[in-house]
Amino acid sequence: MSSLDASFYFIEDENVPMHVGSVLVFDGPAPSYGDVIRLFLARMDQVPRYRQKVKALPFHVGRPVWVDDDHFNILYHVRHTAVPSPGGEDQLRNLAGRIFAQKLDDSKPMWEAWLVEGLEGGRWAIISKVHHCMIDGVSGSDMLQLILDFRQESVLPEPKEWKPQPQPSTLDLVVDGVRDAIVTPVQHLSALPAVARNVRSFSEIVDFGKSVLGSLPATARRLATRAATSLNGPIGPHRRWVWARANLAEIKQIRTAAGGTVNDVILAAITRGFRDLLEKRGELTEGMVVRTMVPVSMRKADQHNELNNRVSAVLVNLPVGEADPVKRLASIRAQMDDLKSSRQAAGADVLTNLSNFAAPTLMALGSRTAMRFPQQILQTVTTNVPGPRIPLYMLGRPLVEMFPYVPVASTIRITVGIFSYLDRFTFGINADFDGVPDVQLLADGIRAGFDEMVALAAEAAERTV
Repeated sequence: MSSLDASFYFIEDENVPMHVGSVLVFDGPAPSYGDVIRLFLARMDQVPRYRQKVKALPFHVGRPVWVDDDHFNILYHVRHTAVPSPGGEDQLRNLAGRIFAQKLDDSKPMWEAWLVEGLEGGRWAIISKVHHCMIDGVSGSDMLQLILDFRQESVLPEPKEWKPQPQPSTLDLVVDGVRDAIVTPVQHLSALPAVARNVRSFSEIVDFGKSVLGSLPATARRLATRAATSLNGPIGPHRRWVWARANLAEIKQIRTAAGGTVNDVILAAITRGFRDLLEKRGELTEGMVVRTMVPVSMRKADQHNELNNRVSAVLVNLPVGEADPVKRLASIRAQMDDLKSSRQAAGADVLTNLSNFAAPTLMALGSRTAMRFPQQILQTVTTNVPGPRIPLYMLGRPLVEMFPYVPVASTIRITVGIFSYLDRFTFGINADFDGVPDVQLLADGIRAGFDEMVALAAEAAERTV
């Protein structure tokens, strides 16, 4: 495992299951359970990791390693259930929330897929969950290649015979782990000359340093701004999971009137959602912000088939204390422009990679301690995973919608995941069950945020006629 993958594995506990997930909704009729099993088996060779489990070393003298599961059984991982017909969105969300709240068994390959029947209109769904130590959001979207096709008619190959590789002994793993703890930092240090050769000029290094240093005052101001720390708190074992929707046409309409990127507009709508939540709780004050971590993919085009994490992150203040939606969008746009120009995502990636120099035992202890330390710097995580703009199918049935699930951790009780598919955006809002009983206010507020900005964009367009 890489250091980042290992940190996701180490921080998990009974109240903080660290898997990502999704709900895929299809038009009917539902396929048979046997056909779904055969589909997974036919595609399993594309992702060997799905037949591997985690083996941790004694005293964490080395990072956890992946080994083949001698007793791999596809029937354990691909499951079959139904909601009382005709099941509506509430029934599907409640079922998914219960499934997502359950910790994956780390004695087996850390993934599950559930075939769900009984949805109204003859629809059906796939609920999937995969541990974060296996994938990040972008490579996670690649996992959908297991079950999704670009063509409605496709021929499944015959499953190939699979034999697990013998597992190394604990002694061999300990020896390898100790060697890795010594050799890996040396390898990273020895790579520095090659990195230096790839830098075009000394002026590039100077420019990068200037941009980072120049951004420090703005970063300090962002961190000093009063945040809605009432959103932070301890996390229990249960989850509430709700969703919201938007479409590309209305986002384009907003961008035409007010500027900014698609992501800027999305963050502005999420800001309205948090504003409504805090206002209904009586906790909203002028100038208040909700500070969010926005993961940024550092994955290159040729790395999309690699099953590991290639992510960095930036911190953005969502200006919930601002009543004017135009000013909220302008604030977010200014922050994102500053973060891009200062290359802070690249700088954060460098800091993340510094954990490659830490001894695995210290990394395990540090990861767990950091996640248990009561922090109030961040209130949420918002992650946007772009999906395909063309129709997808599973066993000939068209995919209608897909909704993301992003885990909560530490004292962060709410996360927001965003998927794009065709010309639609879907929001999966995950929240601690006891700490955020009113999470539907956030989902409704996100939708209200888009409606509000669309109305203002329409007014602006009328004034220019």
